[in-house]
Amino acid sequence: MNKTTTIAVGSLFVGIIVLALKGVAYWLTGSVALLSDALESTVNVATAVAALIAIKVAEQPADDNHPYGHHKAEFFSAVLEGVMIIVAALLIMNEAYKGFLAPHPLDAPIEGLLVNGLATGINGAWCWVLISRGKRLRSPALVADGHHLLSDVVSSGGVAVGVLLAVVTGWAVLDPLLAGIVALNILWSGWKVTKQSLSGLMDEAVDADVLRRIREIIGTEATGALEAHDLRTRHAGKAIFIDFHLVVPGQMAVVDAHAICDRIETALKADVDAAIITIHVEPENKAKHSGVLVL
Repeated sequence: MNKTTTIAVGSLFVGIIVLALKGVAYWLTGSVALLSDALESTVNVATAVAALIAIKVAEQPADDNHPYGHHKAEFFSAVLEGVMIIVAALLIMNEAYKGFLAPHPLDAPIEGLLVNGLATGINGAWCWVLISRGKRLRSPALVADGHHLLSDVVSSGGVAVGVLLAVVTGWAVLDPLLAGIVALNILWSGWKVTKQSLSGLMDEAVDADVLRRIREIIGTEATGALEAHDLRTRHAGKAIFIDFHLVVPGQMAVVDAHAICDRIETALKADVDAAIITIHVEPENKAKHSGVLVL
């Protein structure tokens, strides 16, 4: 089991523990806001399962039906997670509306807040693990899961404030009101996760810093060639696809042109993890005098 899969399995166990704790907090208090918090945690568990499945699919090697690999499976998981976050927000809004129409005093609020605070602390620690490790491992599914948990931590904090204010002031209506505000925050988080994941499905290019490094490496390692043009990049999960045209002198031997390509590929793979590189070699009459000029 690799690191990405191990973290995904950990997310599932953490999600189940946090869901159980938040369920207990709602059972103790009868708070609409804490029920809303627990509802969001059911989404955490479902999306953890989806992320685990997507990561396992993405790890499969290329085959006849998927010659470019299964890397994009993680983006589908992240899109699903964003959609489920939005659905959870709508469910919370519905509960908040019903609570607003019929507010009621809370039972054992302090005990419920302590249990919910423990769940929030666990979520906060784990979302840091997911986002930091997900970026390091270039796993869209883990990063999306981490941002989802981060929104859960923020909303849980808002819920705790609402419940505490409702208890201190005696205004029971504050409980569902805070639940509604939290739902709006979750809705925004779901939209951001979905938007980022869709950009990956649309073959978005690598960011400017990575592209700059790629151009520098080509320019440094392509000694003997004339230029490199039509450089294109895209990312799919962990993989980064790089392709470009390399112009060499027309009389250069194939073995020499191939040696230049090997040198460029070795340098790119050393700098860009999981790079998949395609180089199209062309004679000098195909030069465009643009892109990376080697000479």
